[in-house]
Amino acid sequence: MNMKEKMKSALERFSKAIVQPLMYLSVAGTVLILGILLTNGSITAKIPFLQAAPFQLVGKLIYNCLMFLINNLSVIFCVGIAGALAKKNKGHASLIALMSYFLFLNANNITLSFIGRLAEMGPLGLYGTGQSTVLGIQVLDMGVFSGITLGCLTGYVFNKYGEKQFKGYFSMFSGVRFPFFLLILLSLFLGFGASYVWPVVQRGISALTDLIKSSGNVGLYIYGLLNKLLVPTGLHHLVYAPFQFTDVGGTLVLGDQIISGAYPIRVAEMNMPGVPFSPSTYYNSYTFNNLFPYIGIGLAFITTARKENRENTKAVMFPLMLAAILSAITEPMDFLFVFAAPLLFVVHSLISGGLLVLLKVLSIPASTSGGIVNIMISNLALGVEKTNWPLLLLLGAVTAVGYYFLFVFLIKKLNLKTPGRELIAEDAGSGETAASQPKDEPIRKLIEGLGGKANIESLDNCFTRLRVVVKDGSLIRDDLINTMKNSGIKKNGTDIQIVFGMQVPAVKSQVEDMLERM
Repeated sequence: MNMKEKMKSALERFSKAIVQPLMYLSVAGTVLILGILLTNGSITAKIPFLQAAPFQLVGKLIYNCLMFLINNLSVIFCVGIAGALAKKNKGHASLIALMSYFLFLNANNITLSFIGRLAEMGPLGLYGTGQSTVLGIQVLDMGVFSGITLGCLTGYVFNKYGEKQFKGYFSMFSGVRFPFFLLILLSLFLGFGASYVWPVVQRGISALTDLIKSSGNVGLYIYGLLNKLLVPTGLHHLVYAPFQFTDVGGTLVLGDQIISGAYPIRVAEMNMPGVPFSPSTYYNSYTFNNLFPYIGIGLAFITTARKENRENTKAVMFPLMLAAILSAITEPMDFLFVFAAPLLFVVHSLISGGLLVLLKVLSIPASTSGGIVNIMISNLALGVEKTNWPLLLLLGAVTAVGYYFLFVFLIKKLNLKTPGRELIAEDAGSGETAASQPKDEPIRKLIEGLGGKANIESLDNCFTRLRVVVKDGSLIRDDLINTMKNSGIKKNGTDIQIVFGMQVPAVKSQVEDMLERM
């Protein structure tokens, strides 16, 4: 296998692994919508009975608990990716990844404290300091980057050394304990090293603020672009925080008082009828790109999904789209395509910068944060003359439509692997999905069609596909596999994918049960 094929194979394995933790976000997004509706101040003001204590308790339980998951995607990615990459003993791999992540966090915190770089809490907590609290531990804010890195590292080390055997006294390190031993060392080293390396990256991003501030609309474009492009790394905080809360984002003199930062200035100017917003207010408007584009993006994913997967794709996308519309929470949808189709995310980021400049050019200083309900109520209260909100909605509608057609074109033209676009071989099966509880005999024949138990290297699933890595691809028999009703078989060497639809978790579970009994 040449270098190009190795890279392609590694990327395919990573793409499969990243899907595992994302499978649950659509469910979380569905439940989160109820929490948003019950805790949104604008909604409860119009429906007073929702302000009652029982409703508020339920709303806060749902919203805060599920947002805890979204705010801790790093650890979820770490555990999920490690388990997905592991060929055997997936539970052990996930547990080792979790312990490694704990070690990494503590090593980073201890190192920062020892070298005197642990940030002090300010009026806004750790906001804008380049550090954050993860699982109660103050560490460098690395977004999901640290979790993805440790998850991939754990999967690799576990597969390579998970069956290593030692004799004598060192026998205690045999099997799955040896990868854990190695990852203790690696996690401590990474936590220590990140304390020196990551701040350099952060300073590089922070240095851009001076360029942004002094470059007019070009700087505003860069500001909008980076606020979207850097979301997966968490570094976007270092871009907008200085503009939001320091004099980098402008100053406003009110008598003896000097107000610094785009956000405080906007709050002050909201209470100044007849006075237009300062130009600095457009540093607040990057949130425009957290709402309207996702309507078009979600619909594009649904439209381009293969016909047999379209209903399943709708079930995944609609809750995530609604969460973005109601609360501008976009991370669950972002991570559905940032790794599967990174080109789309780059295009999205490039457009985001342009839209921010367009808001300024068209003189639309309307509020763009907090979801559609908050946007409508806050802008209606301030009036058309001060916000130009009708033009905001028009631009939002045009943006959604534009994103839809552009994404549909790119997905089809480049055959991008967005949700619902599973490839189907020409020798597809019956086109029907598997029964949710297939009998033992079809499962047994499915395993035989994969070359038997001894030929199966690893078994995984994504949203709709059973993914199997076999030792010898020549042993695959489509006729036996098609005993189980499926929507297609894709073969790429030893990588076999069988499309079962949303019933695939049940199929995988029964295959695993059968393999244990064989």
